[in-house]
Amino acid sequence: MHLRSPSGLLPAARQRHSPNQDCRPVGAVVELVVVHGISLPPGEFGGEGIDQLFHNRLDAEARPCYREIAGLRVSAHLLIRRDGEIVQYVPFHRRAWHAGLSCHRGRSGCNDFSVGIELEGADQVPYTPVQYRHLARVIAALRRAYPTIPPDGVVGHSDIAPERKTDPGPAFRWDLLLRLRARGEPDLPDPRRPTWA
Repeated sequence: MHLRSPSGLLPAARQRHSPNQDCRPVGAVVELVVVHGISLPPGEFGGEGIDQLFHNRLDAEARPCYREIAGLRVSAHLLIRRDGEIVQYVPFHRRAWHAGLSCHRGRSGCNDFSVGIELEGADQVPYTPVQYRHLARVIAALRRAYPTIPPDGVVGHSDIAPERKTDPGPAFRWDLLLRLRARGEPDLPDPRRPTWA
């Protein structure tokens, strides 16, 4: 898998550009990948809630749990759904609004220098094998495109905002991700082909 430069797009992803993005600060480079977990409504998968949230269209009256988040302006670069579909909301060279108040190794404002990847899931629910495979491949492609990301430059949202966030949660298997990354998975297939899994 390769990224399109300078567009910052992932050809294997469905493009659904969010308005919640802006330019990275002058001189900022991508040095970090932040793994998140998300489901809307919480604990339910496959719906349109995440897409609606990232496009500022979440109906506060649709669910009681939406009332406090419907006004948020948030996004991520990618979402990897439980069936393996990859959706891109923000080009990688631009700043997505995923980390919020955050700090990594003494540097605050992680949105400035990171890529945010959401996995459709919940803290206590195991993620799917295809999500791990695709995440490992995306990280490999990002590290090729942005050599400024060090080998240990992959963290959870809970690592950069421990007072506020718990995702991707205890169900996330860092050991499995490390094994897949070490193994060097083959490139993602073209999603337009029937073999896309």
